[in-house]
Amino acid sequence: MSILVCGSVAYDSIMVFHDRFKNHILPEQIHILNVSFLVPDLRREFGGCAGNIAYSLKLLGSDPLIMATVGEDAGPYRYRLQKLGLREDHVREVPGTFTAQAFITTDLDDNQITAFHPGAMFHSHLNDVREAKGVKLGIVSPDGRDGMLRHAKGFAEAGVPFVFDPGQALPILGSEELLECLQLATYCTVNDYEARLMCEKTGRSEADLAAMVDAFVVTLGGEGSRIHHRGKVLSIPAARPDAIVDPTGCGDAYRAGLLHGIANGWDMLRAGRLAAVMGAIKIACRGGQNHQPTRDDIAARYRQAFGEDLW
Repeated sequence: MSILVCGSVAYDSIMVFHDRFKNHILPEQIHILNVSFLVPDLRREFGGCAGNIAYSLKLLGSDPLIMATVGEDAGPYRYRLQKLGLREDHVREVPGTFTAQAFITTDLDDNQITAFHPGAMFHSHLNDVREAKGVKLGIVSPDGRDGMLRHAKGFAEAGVPFVFDPGQALPILGSEELLECLQLATYCTVNDYEARLMCEKTGRSEADLAAMVDAFVVTLGGEGSRIHHRGKVLSIPAARPDAIVDPTGCGDAYRAGLLHGIANGWDMLRAGRLAAVMGAIKIACRGGQNHQPTRDDIAARYRQAFGEDLW
């Protein structure tokens, strides 16, 4: 039985400008801005929420199934999926489009200028979760708006429990759409900023939103996370990372741990703790898919953090 991971598959081009943007952007000339930054350092990462979540699920020993739309330039990503043993059954190529991609330039003060091209992601509604067979759990992570709404309805119609993970898509979802997705979902996960934004957009308190699902998970960065579950609030401390290198994809790694625990019938406390460990492992390396712990490594980190065996 598989975990169906719906969301974006994307390339991330990350560049480093060996100076400070403020030295080249003149405030009094902002109305005629025309700047060029020399970026001698460039790396290209495989990313996207669905790609990142599935990657960490595979590390955990789960059987993830990606559902996403990609463009005609997806060859290198598809080759990577094949090498990792991640199935492509529901990775649909949309002719005449590029795969979603972000172009991120960082300066010496860690300021960032990002351009994001959604490309094929806008066509995610072409996929139908009901076509995926043998699915016991799903997640609707950031994707094209129409696709997210369709996937939520599809999971509900198929009777498959799923996690609603609106993330960066919150600004494009209206209040009624958010409430509808919550009503259809079994679980919801957001970070603390997204939780506040969701409350503002819907006019509901966090407790009100949490009452609509079996578990409402709010991540708090270095402060851990809290899980509203059946009238109680569980406090999950952060697992201590070996180093803080790059937060890119930490939320996706956290969600993978959560999904793995739920799929295996664990209680929410244990699932949340595994999620915390996965986030801590990921933050110690660059990119969303470069951490390579074995299951033994993950178990050791869990034991170190929480004083008990994992498997």
